[in-house]
Order: sequence, then C-alpha cells, then structure tokens
Amino acid sequence: MAWLLVDNSNTRTKFALGDASGLLEWRGTIATPEIGPETLAELLEGVAFEAVLIGSVVPAKRAILAAELGRRAPVHLLGPDSPLGLGIDYPNPAQIGADRLANAVGVIHRHHAPAIVIDFGTAVTFDVVDASPAWIGGVIAPGLGSMSEYLTRRTALLPVVELAEPPSAIGKSTVHAMQVGAVYGYRGLVKEILSKLLEELPGDVAIIATGGDAALIAAGVPEIQAVDADITLDGLRRVAVAVFG
Repeated sequence: MAWLLVDNSNTRTKFALGDASGLLEWRGTIATPEIGPETLAELLEGVAFEAVLIGSVVPAKRAILAAELGRRAPVHLLGPDSPLGLGIDYPNPAQIGADRLANAVGVIHRHHAPAIVIDFGTAVTFDVVDASPAWIGGVIAPGLGSMSEYLTRRTALLPVVELAEPPSAIGKSTVHAMQVGAVYGYRGLVKEILSKLLEELPGDVAIIATGGDAALIAAGVPEIQAVDADITLDGLRRVAVAVFG
C-alpha cells in the first residue's frame, strides 16, 4: 500500500510516496501558485497510490488539492485533531500550521525529544517539542529569501543576489556586501533565537534544520546538529500510518 504525501507550503508543494516502511523513491514538486487540475494531472500521471495525506498552509490550494486528489483516493487533511502520536500544549491548536505539526511528528521519530526543528522556508519557523513529547510552541521570523527580496524591491540600486557563502566578512562589491548581510546576519538571528529557546527548554535538545536554506545557514551555526530534508514528509508519512494503516 502506497500513500501520496503532500507538503503544501507557500512557495513550493512537494509530493512523495510512502508506506508503512518509509518514504519511497518517487518525488515531485509543483510551484504552489501553479497548483491546479492540469498541473496535478501531469505530475501524477501513472503514479499509483491508495490514499492521500495533505499537510497544507495555503487554504485556497488545499481546497484544490483535496478536491482533485479526492477523485482518486481517500484524503486526510493534517491538523491538530489528527493522530499525531504527541500532545499539543498550546492555547489555540487550530492556529498551528500543518507543516509545523508534521515537523514535530518527524523529529520525535527520526531524532529525539526534546527538540527544536528550524524550517527555513518563505518564513523560518522554530518548532519546539518537549520531552513528553508535546508540541509546546515556537517562533516565526521572516525567511532569508523574503528578507533579501525586500531589499531589492524597496531600494533603487540594490540588485537581486544569489544567496551563497560570502568569501569574507568585508564586502568588496554590492552583491558581496548583500550576501554578508543576508547570510551572516541571518545566522546571528538563528543563534540568538536558539539561545533564548534553550534557556526555557531543559534536557538534551535535538536541534534539526530543514527547508530550502537549511544547509547554507546550518554551515555556520554549530548549534544545529543535523540538516534533515525529509523530516516534514516523513512526519506526514507517520501520520498516514496511523490514519490509513
């Protein structure tokens, strides 16, 4: 039995197949603004699955995904009432993004709790799981790409730059200077937030990074113990085991 796992975020929507044993080889991606009947049909042509688990933070696209994929198989939308295998200690669980719940599920199985998962996407989120384990809250900050794009949009002379490791801290060109500000500055943001979180989270805390900019930022943040690109999808898979297995 294979399940289709869908991680529907603001920028990209990732698809994978999984079963009770793990994630399978097939993967697919669609830019989230392009999600629609035609793009879904093209991506999934010839792909066999018996059920669908969707983790979405984009309501309009979630509705399209549920409607189109529901024509082919039963669909479960990940939420706080899903069988997560961990508690939620938060005043309003309905406000928690599905991706953040999937990260919490993934980290307790692939690493350990207590844990902090840093997800570098359109926004960067810090998801905090205590030793219970329970999702107890976190942090949301602007994503690295969003911050860099803002500078380009709001200033007349600053170009779009490719985010990469700066060759030195003293910028020798506009692009170089922007890379220093983005990469070193963002690492500083991550380190300070982690420092404050660790003051309030006792125990041997697993600190795991995921998302598009995770490897770049983690290279200069020794507090991050691992970059785990599959933590969200595997969290979805483990919920699918409980729902469909």
